Amino acid sequence: MPLTPDNTIYWQWGFVHLNATILFTWMVMLLLTLVSWRVSRRIRREDEPRTRWQNALEVVVQAIRAQIREMCPEHSDTYLPFVGTLFIFIAVSSLLEIIPGWRAPTGSLSTTAALAISVGAAVHAFGIWRQGFWGYLRHYIRPTFLMLPFHFLTETTRTLALAVRLFGNIMSGSMIVGILLVIAPLAFPMIMQAFGLLMGIIQAYIFGVLATVYIAAAVQAHRDQEGAAYE
Repeated sequence: MPLTPDNTIYWQWGFVHLNATILFTWMVMLLLTLVSWRVSRRIRREDEPRTRWQNALEVVVQAIRAQIREMCPEHSDTYLPFVGTLFIFIAVSSLLEIIPGWRAPTGSLSTTAALAISVGAAVHAFGIWRQGFWGYLRHYIRPTFLMLPFHFLTETTRTLALAVRLFGNIMSGSMIVGILLVIAPLAFPMIMQAFGLLMGIIQAYIFGVLATVYIAAAVQAHRDQEGAAYE
């Protein structure tokens, strides 16, 4: 069994190749796009009955919104599309492992690194949006400009930790199930597979929570600056 989906090559021409990571990532994106369009294309008013799919979608959105509001009460709906997309992408990637032959793209370090870099970029974008460009940059040199390299190191290690944590958990779960299928009776790997699906949801939740915490920290810096100016 290949260690990561990157090692499974389906097509190659010269230096151009199509591996499992690319294929399954685009399959997840296409699936989420089609399902979202299918469910939301006939959104009805609140006083009209809704379909089961619309009710299920509303439950998921409301649950994510409630978690974001607990950590970042101000402008929480602004962060909902980004954090919600992260959670749903990671969760669906893991849940689809019930399909034989499926390899979760989040089992690739390149995918988790891309997600982590997206979180890092979003944190800066939301921070600049709330504080302004120069106002956001000022907190990197407080209380002295000597703190700049330490802030930079913190940002870098935080992004790296996000990527490695998700990659390690997803990849190790898939490898354990693959090994058990060889050396253990069928029932035990099935139990571990169900446990792996649960862990996939938990990892999606943790990743979304950490992304929200980092965004909330950037916004909190803005509120702290406002409070200091007021005093």
